[in-house]
Amino acid sequence: MPHTVNGTPESGLRSIAVSPDWSHDHHIYVYHATAEGNRIARMTYDGSTLSGYETLVTGIKKGGKNGGRIKFGPDGYLYATTGDAWTPGDAQDKNSLNGKILRMTTDGKPAPGNPFGTLVYSYGHRNPQGLTWDEQGRLWETEIGEHAYDEVNLIKPGRNYGWPTCEGACSVAGMTNPKHQWRPAEAVPSGLTYADGALYIAALRGQRLWRIPVTGTTLGTPVAHYVNTYGRMRLAEKVPGEDKLWITTDKAGKDADRVLQVDLG
Repeated sequence: MPHTVNGTPESGLRSIAVSPDWSHDHHIYVYHATAEGNRIARMTYDGSTLSGYETLVTGIKKGGKNGGRIKFGPDGYLYATTGDAWTPGDAQDKNSLNGKILRMTTDGKPAPGNPFGTLVYSYGHRNPQGLTWDEQGRLWETEIGEHAYDEVNLIKPGRNYGWPTCEGACSVAGMTNPKHQWRPAEAVPSGLTYADGALYIAALRGQRLWRIPVTGTTLGTPVAHYVNTYGRMRLAEKVPGEDKLWITTDKAGKDADRVLQVDLG
């Protein structure tokens, strides 16, 4: 892919999203590493070839913690997670694109209604990962902490999610606490999807799939599945039109990673 830097830790292609107007525009969106930093770009796929590379967003620093998930929301706008790239103070700087959840039009411009009139939708994130929306359109996010806690957050526009002042729940005024937190040994959460009235969360270090029931804005008791069965789990997605999930594994070894399909219920 044009401009992509590979061969270093956490480099290369980070995420991919398909246009919500695919039948008309055939656009593919990517978040990837380049020589100067992380970038969001758009291309067109004709069934066999990607072409028409177009840069949409630059100025996202790259480093050890990059975030990197992109996903279209039910509102038709593109959301992106960005890590602090080893510069924790950027997460609190609303003029920085790092340590944020971004929300943009299909052309990479700030989406109407963004709280600060910029791409920034929420801030105070360390290494935000999965994004999903429940049946009421509420946005949920998974986040990898530093040493103490990983998180599940209910994202609202303009909110400050605490990093680096807080890792996990705290009592600091102006900070929004997570809806659930784990010790890293159980989680290091990555991909996230909503299905069957629950959040499904792929865990890297925890090597399991978490299911957490959702009732309004409250999360129920998490239940772990496939613990240490398939290794590190990177992505969880609902299979369109079916009561099934797709799950991908991560760093299982040469030619050993898999896409798993599992039944819900």
